[in-house]
Amino acid sequence: MNPPAPAVEASGLRKSFGTVTAVDGIDLVLEPGRIYGLLGPNGSGKTTFIRMLAGLARPTAGKARVLGVEVPDRSLLGRIGYMPQAEAIYPELSAAENLSFFARLEGRMDRGVIDRTLELVELGDRRNTPAMHLSGGMRRRLSLACTLVHEPAVLLLDEPTVGVDPALRAQFWAHFRRLAAAGATILVASHVMDEADRCDELVFVRSGRILVRGTSAEVRARAGTPDLEAAFLHFAGLDAEGRPLAGTDR
Repeated sequence: MNPPAPAVEASGLRKSFGTVTAVDGIDLVLEPGRIYGLLGPNGSGKTTFIRMLAGLARPTAGKARVLGVEVPDRSLLGRIGYMPQAEAIYPELSAAENLSFFARLEGRMDRGVIDRTLELVELGDRRNTPAMHLSGGMRRRLSLACTLVHEPAVLLLDEPTVGVDPALRAQFWAHFRRLAAAGATILVASHVMDEADRCDELVFVRSGRILVRGTSAEVRARAGTPDLEAAFLHFAGLDAEGRPLAGTDR
């Protein structure tokens, strides 16, 4: 049996903003049905890389393909779920109206999906509340719901659980695991190390380049550290107190 085609492929992907190179020649292949953690210090190029995969930023050089289609391509809009760091919701619309809008935008008209997604993020009792009247954590949950409502095959999540309490975060990750088991590919940018430990594989980037890739255990072994937080500091070029190591190019 032939292996499944990659869900995401990046080849020599590069993005520059004037004299600043945010992504510097990334080569990466992501298989379907797995959860990948994208780690790296602030300014390492994670968000720019995700935006290029989502088709929201054109690469300066190189190519990216999602589900076999080179991005950007409008035909992929209904098959990709992208959650940015900032809430992508309409404040005047209610929680249910936001979900209905994004579902229709992606060609989904099933009210049952909207109800299930609201329950997933524990906003069923706030379905008629305007988004502007929700707390910050609730707005973050609504933003995630808008990303999930059309049941995409590829999820690109940029720090999706910021401001979400630990119990609900665990529920989100249980749902991510169910989505991956059903064949979805999930790329999660995060600074939360217990979330990184939940991923099938980790990709650590710094200065727009991939430094290491592997399971949590493999990344810790490469860093020679007992835990993932210490490994993060090691690959970020920082000491145990978060200060740059001497001679480190940051």
